Amino acid sequence: MDATATDIFRPAIPPRRTGKPLSLLPFLWISWRDPLRMWSERHFTEPQLHGNSAFGEILVVSHPEGVRHVLTENAANYEKGDLQRRVLGPMLAEGLLLTEGEVWRRARRILAPLFTPAKMATLNARMAEVCQARVAGWSLSARGRVLDIDSEMSGLTFDILSATMFSDELGGEARGFERALNQFLANGARIDPLDVLGAPDWAPRLGRLASFRSARFFEQRVTKLVEARRARIESGDAAPDDLLSALLLARDENGGPGLSDEEVAANILTFILAGHETTARALGWTLHLLSRQPEYLARLQTEADAFDVSDPKWAEALPWTRAVLDETMRLFPPAPTMARKALADDEIGGQPIKAGATVIISPWILQRHSLLWDDPDAFKPERFLPQNRKSIDRYAYIPFSAGPRVCIGAAFAIQEAVIALASILRAAEIEPVTTIEPRPVHQITLRSREAMRLRLRARRR
Repeated sequence: MDATATDIFRPAIPPRRTGKPLSLLPFLWISWRDPLRMWSERHFTEPQLHGNSAFGEILVVSHPEGVRHVLTENAANYEKGDLQRRVLGPMLAEGLLLTEGEVWRRARRILAPLFTPAKMATLNARMAEVCQARVAGWSLSARGRVLDIDSEMSGLTFDILSATMFSDELGGEARGFERALNQFLANGARIDPLDVLGAPDWAPRLGRLASFRSARFFEQRVTKLVEARRARIESGDAAPDDLLSALLLARDENGGPGLSDEEVAANILTFILAGHETTARALGWTLHLLSRQPEYLARLQTEADAFDVSDPKWAEALPWTRAVLDETMRLFPPAPTMARKALADDEIGGQPIKAGATVIISPWILQRHSLLWDDPDAFKPERFLPQNRKSIDRYAYIPFSAGPRVCIGAAFAIQEAVIALASILRAAEIEPVTTIEPRPVHQITLRSREAMRLRLRARRR
């Protein structure tokens, strides 16, 4: 299906700035409200932009060669910036997302065997069961129900995480986790001006104070979960064969110790934030886009009707489903921006930079860049069909990052999202309830500013 010019859908985006770079106070205000609004039209038309500001030297890289250099070829020269650690550190400091150097390499060695394709394949049937149960719980009829898609996708991905990674020991906590996560993302995970200015940690951050209870909720629940499973393992009881047990039992192949309970807890929190939350947002945006494009919805429903998770080649039978998901993550990357700090002098795209410079790679920019994509703001899933995908540069599309620090759970997330879409679309018609387009906002993940609501009807067979 090749969409005609009149069929092409371009979802709403925040306005892009024109004119001079932001001065300090507007920059701090926009960083707090929504970092997506700091990008100018030039960022989407030029390969990279270099400048100096009150925060030092900054280079925004938006071309595949530069992205490859920073994330892969010279990745050892670039570490996660202090800002990300200040924002997320109170919860995730010991997790894979934020650690650096040998601490990160050791954790990655221990965790990598838990996320192999063979391991992930064993989870297919359980994922499908959870999805089918969630959809059945909606009790859809021909009249339809209006659902808060943000909330429902959060609940669905949390159920999948609980079932596949923690043997349902998080069961019953979904609503509590969702409320706590929403509060954390709305307040504590915002970029505080004091963090941008490098203020000492003892200086109070309003967002962090507002999200204190949600952070404590996560820490207490996860710590209790880890302690209970550790006690069960040490007592000799048969422990479930899941991610939590694997984390507690894993050993470093180089002969070092396993993960401490604190590291296990931090990585569980990382999986909840970087796994459950990002996949939920990708599913929500996908269903929204399908509600605006009935032609694509019909193609995915046809694939869903023949979906059989017991077939070892089930994924190959869902090319349009995967293409729609990939195009959605191009337009609405779950993690919109990555920042790195240069440890030594370097050169990127002909631009010399000094040690200490901040290098920004933004999937939000890269994946909508006019030099890399035809009609970059349009929803055109056919870009990602198998016969077209080979024309896309590996470093022009990085929803899960790239290089040594590529998301360890990428295969899990894609598998989960494709199975969830097939399960939903086998049962439901998806319709919009308003012509007003949701506006994306950057709160660590890419969320809708207002809750996305869609009408789901039972399909007629």
